[in-house]
Amino acid sequence: GPMSSQIKETELYAPVKAFLEASGYEVKAEIGPADVVALREGAPPVIVELKTGFSLALFHQGLARLALADHVYLAVPLGSGRRFRRALRDNTRLARRLGLGLLIVRLDTGRVDVACDPGSHAPRKQPRRREALLGEFARRRGDPNLGGLRGGRITAYRQDALACALHLRGAGPSKGADVRDATGVARATTIMRDNHYGWF
Repeated sequence: GPMSSQIKETELYAPVKAFLEASGYEVKAEIGPADVVALREGAPPVIVELKTGFSLALFHQGLARLALADHVYLAVPLGSGRRFRRALRDNTRLARRLGLGLLIVRLDTGRVDVACDPGSHAPRKQPRRREALLGEFARRRGDPNLGGLRGGRITAYRQDALACALHLRGAGPSKGADVRDATGVARATTIMRDNHYGWF
């Protein structure tokens, strides 16, 4: 509705914090690059990225956080109308495909619903790839000479692949050169041919 443009990301924090605390997590905001980090004894850390709506940037952020934690949720406020419902359906599917969780926050009541959990429906190859990324993260952290160079490249490649996949979803089957021109991803043809993530 007309209110949605006035929503601030900070308004999502209290409901998300309460939701996680109800499951026994200790929750803190703005830890490093992450909007929300939740820790619980005997459970893997959870990261939540807060945004006032769906966007490519939100998915990029979520993907970047997978280098830090296995369990990453995106959180957006519940919207109204058919357009939001369609966006919710499409973005839930995309989140599942990427191994990200999705939380929907009702700002009027503070209720949080889980549209999908992280990793639960991701393509089978993904957990191994994520382990490799986390292993890389762990190995590189203390090595200033290598400074995560390679990890950054993986994320950039994945973001480029995502940009290509999103373009194809809107435009339908397209030539590599057309995808390259539309997305600005120079290696679009190679990415689609290699089909590293099984998206093409």
